[in-house]
Order: sequence, then structure tokens, then C-alpha cells
Amino acid sequence: MADAMDPKHLDKRTAERYLRSGQLDEAAYKQHIETLPDVTEKSVPVDTLMQDEDFDDDEDDFEDDEDEGDEDAEADE
Repeated sequence: MADAMDPKHLDKRTAERYLRSGQLDEAAYKQHIETLPDVTEKSVPVDTLMQDEDFDDDEDDFEDDEDEGDEDAEADE
């Protein structure tokens, strides 16, 4: 049986670092990636909602912040 690859080396978020340092063989990594099954049919869209957020007021808040900054600058003069 071939040497098993360390699972931490296979994480796509860290694989590049292990490839650069030589701890992970590029050919073995590519072979591993190619053998993974295609599971796109199992994917589902993800909707994210922020709790207690009213996005309609965001523009008004931004404008209010600018106005407050202008008042502070005028007070400093």
C-alpha cells in the first residue's frame, strides 16, 4: 500500500504552503485532487441574513456619519 498522505496537507487552504516547503509532493497532490468525486449535484445555494440588521437604513447612516464629521471639523476651526 502506498504511503498515506497527511490530511492536513490536503486542505486546499494550506496545500500551497506545504507544496512550497517541500512537505507535499505536487504530483501526488494533483493525483489526489483528480481522484476526488464530483459532487456538484449535491450543492445547494446559501442565503445569508444578518440578524437585527436593517439594510435600507445603511445609506442614511453613512450620510449622517459624514454630516457629523463636517460639524466636528467646523467646530475645530
